[in-house]
Amino acid sequence: MARSRSQDDRSQRLKVYRAHQIVHDTQVTRRLRDQWGAGLIMVAAVTVASLGYWAWASVGPGSVTVAEESDEPGDSEEAGEEFEDALSDVLGDEPVVNDDTVPDIGLSEFRGWDAEMAIDDAQLELSLNGFLAPQAVANFLELSRNGFYEGVSCHRLTTEGIFVLQCGDPEGTGQGGPGYTFGPIENAPEDDVYPAGSLAMARVGGDEASMGSQFFIVYDDSTIPSDEAGGYTVFGSIDSGLDQLVTDVIDQGTADDVADGEPVAPAEIGNITIR
Repeated sequence: MARSRSQDDRSQRLKVYRAHQIVHDTQVTRRLRDQWGAGLIMVAAVTVASLGYWAWASVGPGSVTVAEESDEPGDSEEAGEEFEDALSDVLGDEPVVNDDTVPDIGLSEFRGWDAEMAIDDAQLELSLNGFLAPQAVANFLELSRNGFYEGVSCHRLTTEGIFVLQCGDPEGTGQGGPGYTFGPIENAPEDDVYPAGSLAMARVGGDEASMGSQFFIVYDDSTIPSDEAGGYTVFGSIDSGLDQLVTDVIDQGTADDVADGEPVAPAEIGNITIR
């Protein structure tokens, strides 16, 4: 089936994006060389946040119990251990240090974001979780703001076993990306269950530092087994519009009616608005 854009168009768009990225990089702070340092900033910010914010954060694996002040050395040591444990929950035990071409993790502001994304005629309302998946959210924000995704077609639809629509490859082959990769895996479900509406990062099997621009939308509850690298970074969810996406894209099936292939529908990403 012919694609909506030629390979030359995709290659040119990728070149333009990379050129824009070089210019943009001079206008922003260089990314944090050590993600543990970034995590310390994140947890410190959470510590001084309001009680209402804590009520939200306590439902996730990154929550921290703040010990009451005490003159006892043991209490201080215990609080420090809780601090480090919370950091490990978010960043992992051995965080990957990415190179300077990867969007600054601080762009996530370690908070939630709202966004809108169009795929064909489906208007999707998104929630992005910059608290539990700060690096993936920073990446999505940066690429979206620079127009990287606009006009890119979702290239893969699976209809048996797991139920996902994979998007974000400017080459449309499953091999393309923004010219860099990053890690580590963030906020992967311990039980390997990805509820309908989950937004998660695609990666190479067994490689936690191979994420780039590709992500997948879970359109029906799916169990996706972890591999030796772990699970898949869940960086957000679809709050509304998923039913329309199913009608417009998923129900049209795949080319040649295979269980894992290119969607029949154009499945083209339109404008992404960050709020």
